[in-house]
Amino acid sequence: MAGLTLAGDGFVVRSYRHDDVTALPGVAGDWQVARWMAARFPHPYTAADARAWVNLACAQSPPDHFVIEVDGLLAGGIGLTPHGGERRGVAEFGYWLGTAYWGRGLATAASRLVTAYAFKKRGMRRLEAHVFAPNTASARVLEKCGFSREAVLRSAVVDREGDALDALLYARLAIDPPL
Repeated sequence: MAGLTLAGDGFVVRSYRHDDVTALPGVAGDWQVARWMAARFPHPYTAADARAWVNLACAQSPPDHFVIEVDGLLAGGIGLTPHGGERRGVAEFGYWLGTAYWGRGLATAASRLVTAYAFKKRGMRRLEAHVFAPNTASARVLEKCGFSREAVLRSAVVDREGDALDALLYARLAIDPPL
């Protein structure tokens, strides 16, 4: 499968391109973006981090990770991490947006597009998302996209400041009613 583009209202979700390396550190490097991301999302986000990520994303076939683009500019990222073995058909789902794009409904709209892609084109039966409990905005995005909170994982994660926090497990199934 070559590059993918999903059109939204005022934005697109598209496959990464090698020229995204230039813009990625400036958007992803913001502390407010990195704050509630998993530790594998680097901070500070360097040009070397951007090159490594974009090379990985560009090599995926089919693609799992995408750019959220607004007005021709990289605004964030969204994607899936499919599981294998006995968890085949299940993928971890996640997203992030640069702070300049917060509060515009983009994360919700992009999540709906990628969720539909995961179920219809990739054959996933279940998407899971883990959210740091204080990140209420991210939890709300998932709820608006039809994800259900299945669990509170007590003291399950450590934030970037070293504090142990609860994590919330959200999931959506392919058989759930459409939005």
